[in-house]
Amino acid sequence: MISNFDELLKVAIDRGPKKVAVACAEDEEILKALKYAYEKKIVEPILVGDLEKIKDITESIGFDISNLETYDLKTMALAAEKSVKLVSSGHADMVMKGLIDTSKILKAVLNKEYGLRTGNVLSHVAVFDVKAYHKLLFVTDAAMNIAPNLEQKRQIIENSLEVVRAVDIDEPKVGIICAKEKVNPKMPCTVEAGELVKMNEAGTLKGCIVGGPFALDNAVSKEAAKIKGIEHPAAGDSDVLLCPDIEAGNVLYKALNFLCDAKSAGIIVGASAPIILTSRADSEEAKLNSIALGTLMAAKK
Repeated sequence: MISNFDELLKVAIDRGPKKVAVACAEDEEILKALKYAYEKKIVEPILVGDLEKIKDITESIGFDISNLETYDLKTMALAAEKSVKLVSSGHADMVMKGLIDTSKILKAVLNKEYGLRTGNVLSHVAVFDVKAYHKLLFVTDAAMNIAPNLEQKRQIIENSLEVVRAVDIDEPKVGIICAKEKVNPKMPCTVEAGELVKMNEAGTLKGCIVGGPFALDNAVSKEAAKIKGIEHPAAGDSDVLLCPDIEAGNVLYKALNFLCDAKSAGIIVGASAPIILTSRADSEEAKLNSIALGTLMAAKK
């Protein structure tokens, strides 16, 4: 089991390189991360976008792209379309968002003719290496689904399992996060948590151990779970935290990143190939971690 990002990068080197098509690659932080990942043989980048701007940046950071595949496309829409087509045709293993609006890259991903649709819900999984926690922590969904219903939450959990298994965790523990640890009819999220646990126990939600409802402390602290009298394998030892809605997920995501000095990675799953999606505010390190995570996922396909 991979327990931190240093280990994740080492394993990505062993399992790479994988081809990544980068839509609108004219972004300095992304190109710096790609340079490291290319030199370490984690990925083979295919750079799509404004080639003049891409070359200006790569020359300034000492990134020799003379042997790389490139496509000179000036608009976001054309760059997104080409990048996704490279993946859907099998020429590349995954697509990465560069200096492009998220909506535009996702529009190409969801295109009925050449996109990466599977019929499943698309969801975001953030992975954190937090000093205060004893292993990698997976948080979903902080960026895609605004207020998922019960069926969507089931699919979001199933999507997250693809990411967790890519880091060699065979039977992850999923904590369903709510404001309290008991089912309360007045709090729909707790009712849905109870239903998800029942699905897991009945075998309709497989490949993981689901516990909840958990308040956040019960999911990540064995001591807190013990004080509350919660006896469940996922209590205090969750791998995946399923957040009740996008507000809770986004707050947790940004709290871990900006207040807890956590290392992070982000990826969209539910498509036929990994979609590496990072925020403009993410560090170069977070972008590199996301690239490495995409490589591990592609290696599992």
